[in-house]
Amino acid sequence: MCGRYYVDDETAREIEKIVRQLDRKLLIKGEIYPGQKASVIARKKGEAVLRQMEWGYPAPQNKGLVINARSESALQKRMFSESVMNRRCLIPAGWFYEWDRDKNKITFKPEGRQGMFLAGFWKYFSEGNRFIILTTNANASVRSVHDRMPLILDEERSRAWLEDEKMYGQLLGLKPDIRLEKEGFMQESLPL
Repeated sequence: MCGRYYVDDETAREIEKIVRQLDRKLLIKGEIYPGQKASVIARKKGEAVLRQMEWGYPAPQNKGLVINARSESALQKRMFSESVMNRRCLIPAGWFYEWDRDKNKITFKPEGRQGMFLAGFWKYFSEGNRFIILTTNANASVRSVHDRMPLILDEERSRAWLEDEKMYGQLLGLKPDIRLEKEGFMQESLPL
């Protein structure tokens, strides 16, 4: 699962590898939470552009937000399939967080890189565009903390995710081979 991530100044440099003309006014920096507006890369008239969207689809029966979708089953889910096929996006992030069993906040950063692209998709709702982050089985870097992680794409695969109408199905089955550094923790709750 991915329930929070961070965008910093270095993330803008990564975005410029995909988006030719970056409008920095659209870049939302800081810690990004579900329900918050965030910067995503989507296609518009054949070009990759930075847009602002809200994180999470409204859940059925108004029970909160759906913020993640399993990459291995997203195409089979009625709620997601049309968006995955037609409205894929990239979520730029400097790092993401997971919480361990003791509710410690663990930071995961790409080793030797300034940022990363998380695979996602979006949909238009009456109140605006909203996106979801795809998750996959955790790799060795994350597995000791959580069994799921975001579907992370390198620059080449990121372009294919946005542009290639045939390749996206293969990318959904990708097991991220990126090495992630696990950094310290911040206790979010006090022991009882």
